Amino acid sequence: MKTTNPGPSAAPAYISPDLAARTTASTVELDGTKVAFWTYDPQETGPDTRTILVIHGFRGDHHGLLRVADHLPDMRIIMPDLPGFGSSGPFDSGPHSVQRYGQFITDFMAALDLGPDTVLLGHSFGSIIAAHFVAEHPTAVTPLILINPIAAPALEGPKGIMTRLAVLYYRLAARLPRPLGLALLRSPLIVRVMSEAMAKTGDRNLRRFIHGQHHAYFSAFANRDSLLESFTASVSSHVAEVAARLALPVLLIAGEKDEIATLPDQHRLLALLPDAELRVIPGVGHLIHYETPGPAATYIRSFLKDHPA
Repeated sequence: MKTTNPGPSAAPAYISPDLAARTTASTVELDGTKVAFWTYDPQETGPDTRTILVIHGFRGDHHGLLRVADHLPDMRIIMPDLPGFGSSGPFDSGPHSVQRYGQFITDFMAALDLGPDTVLLGHSFGSIIAAHFVAEHPTAVTPLILINPIAAPALEGPKGIMTRLAVLYYRLAARLPRPLGLALLRSPLIVRVMSEAMAKTGDRNLRRFIHGQHHAYFSAFANRDSLLESFTASVSSHVAEVAARLALPVLLIAGEKDEIATLPDQHRLLALLPDAELRVIPGVGHLIHYETPGPAATYIRSFLKDHPA
């Protein structure tokens, strides 16, 4: 395992210098795959300090959750780039499926000696991975926090048509000659359209920051095959299908204007979970981690106080 400290210059706009001072960048090799991860140590430890393992969403990497980590200075937060994304290599063998990512969590926790008092947090596609992992390993972590959880099948309902178009987009990009396929996947215009559609804030500076983040990191994937496999996994599974098996306390943090993980679906998911609470942040969509990290962190801290290790 290799570890470095990136120093204060690693902090981008909208991230406080305090977070850079808490940051250690590391790598670990798991089953032939080099995995990059970042640890954000607490400024001060106390009785409420917990270790939170964060699983990011599709086509994202650890950068997306930095603002949430910044608002939790009393927590130890560990954020890997999922295999196939960011600075992590793709899986050396096997498809980039929900089940394979679940095995990754098992291996990663073992490598870092993370015990059952670890909190697991998943955002968007990460919520699917986290929920399915807990369903298969009910005593591995406690509790579970899902931000913008994918609560219903992506191929059904009003958003099904757009999802099918996205499926065609990723399949086409995977079949085209490599330069053309990568150009399509990394098209600045397509990335910007996606970013504009998801951002709900009226703050021009914050919108500029969000678009800059997507431009910088949305195309940091290992290769077209792993990306297509991950996308297929993201639209083929959802949290509700394993909800009844999630017996541990679960916190759902949803955006009022989320068009990907809609609010009605969040309420239906809540009804399926044995022990859960739903917190809705007004005026925000699928980018809670960028637009409203403060309220999200407040809900997380309160939830963890109610559910101590």
